[in-house]
Formats: sequence, C-alpha cells, structure tokens
Amino acid sequence: MATQDVFSAEELARLRGFPEINRAELIRYFTLTGADEAFVRQFRRERNVLGVAVQLCTLPWLGFVPDEVALAPEPAVGRLSQRLGIAMGELRGYGEREQTRTEHLREVAGYAGWRSMDTDEWKDLDEFLFARAMEHDSPKLLFRLACEYLLSSRVIRPGVILLLRRVAAARARARTETWTQVKHLLSDRRCAELDLLLVPDAYLGRTPLAWLGVGPTSSSPAAVKAELEKLAYLRRLDAHTLDLSMLPAERRRFLAGVGRRLTGQALQRREPERRYPVLLTLLSQSAVDVLDETLLLFDQAISGREAAAKQKVADSLAERAKGGANRRQLLDDPDHRARHRDRRRADRRHAAHQRRPGPDARRVGRAPRAVAA
Repeated sequence: MATQDVFSAEELARLRGFPEINRAELIRYFTLTGADEAFVRQFRRERNVLGVAVQLCTLPWLGFVPDEVALAPEPAVGRLSQRLGIAMGELRGYGEREQTRTEHLREVAGYAGWRSMDTDEWKDLDEFLFARAMEHDSPKLLFRLACEYLLSSRVIRPGVILLLRRVAAARARARTETWTQVKHLLSDRRCAELDLLLVPDAYLGRTPLAWLGVGPTSSSPAAVKAELEKLAYLRRLDAHTLDLSMLPAERRRFLAGVGRRLTGQALQRREPERRYPVLLTLLSQSAVDVLDETLLLFDQAISGREAAAKQKVADSLAERAKGGANRRQLLDDPDHRARHRDRRRADRRHAAHQRRPGPDARRVGRAPRAVAA
C-alpha cells in the first residue's frame, strides 16, 4: 500500500489540523498555571502572547501544533483570552511569518520539556514500530501507536507523511524478518505441499485451503467424520509438528488470519516470501483448531446421548409413576372397593362349590355302611 493511500484527503486534513475539543480536554489542557502565564507574557505584542499560549496548551493535547494556530477551537481560545485579558481577535494575526511561529514553538518545547525529532529519536521510533509491526500489520493502527508513543515520550510528532513512511518501512522490515525466521522450515517438498493447498481438489470440490476453513455446523456423526478427515489430512502434512515459536503470537495469529481471509488465487499471486509464511502459520493454527473442534464435537455428541438417555429414563419413571397414581386412585374409589369385595366373595363361593361332592358321590359313600349293617 502506497503511503499516500493509507488516509483519504479528509483524514489527512483532520490529522494535520485541530480536532473538536470536549469539556474535559478544555479544562485539562487549556488551564494556565502562574508559571505558564509568566512564560507567555515575556513575548512582545498581545497576539504573540495569545499565540504562544495556544501553542503551549496544544502541544501536550495533540503532541504537535498545527500550522494554522489561528484555527484553534474557539472555546480553547476563549478560555485563554479570558485568563490573559487579551481579545480573541488578536490571534488572527499570529503566525503570519512561519519562522516566528517555528521559533516560538521551539521555545515552548524547551519550557514544557518536549523534544524535537533527531537521529536518536528516529532510531527509537523505528525500533518501536518494528516491534509493533511484528504484532500488527495495519498501517492506520501503527500510525496511531506511533503517535501515542511520541506523545508519551514528549517528542513533537513529525509530519503525517514522514511518519507514514516510517510505518511503511517497519512493515517491510517485519515481513523480511518473518521470512528470515521461517525459511529454514521450507524444504522443496514442503513448498510443493503448501502450493497444493491453493489448487482445487476434484474430490473436495474446492481447494484444500477453503475446505480447511469450513467449520462444523452440528455435532452429528457426519460432522465428526469430516473433522477427523481434516485432522488426518493435516497430520499427513506434519502440521502438528510445525514449530513457529520464533514468531510472536500476535504475528502468527495475523498471518493465519490473512490465510483464512484471502482466496487461493490471491495467495498464488503473492511472492514466495509473503505466501509461504502465511500458509505455514495457517497449517500450524489449523492443526490446533481442528483438533479442538474434533474434541468439542465428541464431547457434544456424548453429552447429547447422555441427555437423551436421561430423558428416556425420566419419561419411563414418569410413566410408571402415572400408572401407580392411577392404581391408587382406583383403590381410593368406594364403588371400586365394593365391586372388588363382591368379586372376591363370588370367587370364594365358586371355589367352595367346586370342592363340595355331588349326589352320586354321596350315595357311593353310604352303600358300604348299609351292607355292613
């Protein structure tokens, strides 16, 4: 990305000028102490006094002073105007000569303990940006981090374009360092395997890169099988043995995210120094992610079966309890008890009738006694 393409024209204008100010910032930054007032009153002419006061308060607020000092927020100028007893209109004529404004800023920085960029400051900033670029690749984020670093170090922020050039140099240096750290892992065989990730596979119906990026949508047996196939594929590529600990964790996550976001064709168009680190980190991260997904699916499947079994047992117990309740309800019914009692009596009479001998049996039993008589 070209330096001038990072920010739009409107964004560049905002970065170079005064933003809106809120009440907290107004009180914090645009309140002059007695020493501050004595410092600004040593300048001749009222417009210079007010202009230097605006620069003195703006420097710790923004980390730099915009060229158009007269365009400072009206509430801020009004607050200083009231404190110094100088009309706000005096500021309009301040800074007509750039040299005057620059000299005043130099004196303000010396009084407030701020420094301008020099060789050592640029070197420290470059090292800071390189360390951050190994973790983040967004130029806007790196620019904001650089501004915060300079502000905390009490170093006056240079121009936007100069700072963006340093950001671009840090990003390029981070890419070179990444390649240097991982190129020993890239044998000819591994490079060929990585390139195959970007080629459509007839069996999969897509590139292996896209296939690895599709996660499960349920914990069904088919989903578990699909994740196991991915895991076996990654194991064949020895993805689980890749050691990328030489790269910061944030750098690895960033590169893996690039691999998931870009298509196979987009990665193929990248030079090897940028393509292979992305694919390596993506393989390594996928090996971890797929294993975690597989274990999670197994856990969900087992939990689902266990929950279904518990529900089945609960339903069975509820059915049995319902049957017992029905029986108790019948036993508590008076009509049912009466019918049950009558049925038991009828059963006893029937049983007694069955045990009683018939008339023929009784005659046979008496005949022998008659003969004996």
